[in-house]
Amino acid sequence: MQTRSPGNTQGIDVSRYQGNIDWAKVKASGMTFVFIKATEGQTYTDPNYQKNVTGALAAGMLVGTYHFFRATSTDGAKAEAAHYANTLNKVGGTKALQLPPVMDYENNPGNLSKAQMNTVAKAFLTELQRLTGVKPIIYTGNSFAGNFDSSLSSYDLWIARYSNTRVPDDQPAWKRWTFWQYTDSGKVNGISGNVDMNEFEGTAAQLRARYAAANPNPPTEPPKGGEPMTAEEKAAFDALKSQVDKLQARQQMEVPVWAKAAVDAALAYDTKNPLFSIDNGASYDFYRFITVMHRRGLFKK
Repeated sequence: MQTRSPGNTQGIDVSRYQGNIDWAKVKASGMTFVFIKATEGQTYTDPNYQKNVTGALAAGMLVGTYHFFRATSTDGAKAEAAHYANTLNKVGGTKALQLPPVMDYENNPGNLSKAQMNTVAKAFLTELQRLTGVKPIIYTGNSFAGNFDSSLSSYDLWIARYSNTRVPDDQPAWKRWTFWQYTDSGKVNGISGNVDMNEFEGTAAQLRARYAAANPNPPTEPPKGGEPMTAEEKAAFDALKSQVDKLQARQQMEVPVWAKAAVDAALAYDTKNPLFSIDNGASYDFYRFITVMHRRGLFKK
């Protein structure tokens, strides 16, 4: 496979093992993207999943998630896909994220044959795409990748090979990597201890463009100012306003400098039907929430 390139953009992947993360520092250190562990098997959800997604998005990173695959049957694979998809919905679904969901398949607990492994993998990938509308990525190790046949070659590959000198091996299904996890002992500002380091096969702009085209459900925008709402839009607006009201009810503060642009954009969106008022200030969580919504483009006309 190809070597790493100085022009390629850098990222990390994290789970609960990284503890509390200062995402602003991670972004400032030069990391462009992150894959965050969401789920494992049919029932497990990483306890830091939602906190990590919210923090990474607020810091302006390109965010994706991954599922650690354990299934040994097609029924089990479909159940795992449903668990993962349901957990994605808790952060707004794939439309709220910039990178596709990932199947992390790196061991064989059921001692399946290669043919069986490909069958259960395809069952999971197909079901996950049906549930989310987005084609997943496959993560695996350099040696384990040899278990997958050419029927999986249409999926982008995220491969692990920890080496400064050896590139990942050509595989039956892939001759190029899309992401390369090149060490599990990286150091990044904002994270205590080691973290997995990754590289995308292109620039940050190319990474964003690659998956923007692959996601048929980009973040939806609220109705344009002055236009009448449909019943569905009104229900969504009321739900958002209810969440805003709850956040505003907490300890109040003046608008912080980092949230001013987001607040101004939200207030200017529809002056006839404003989403909120900050005459008496609002809470830190409120300002953070509005900032995340602004960065997702929800207040653009």
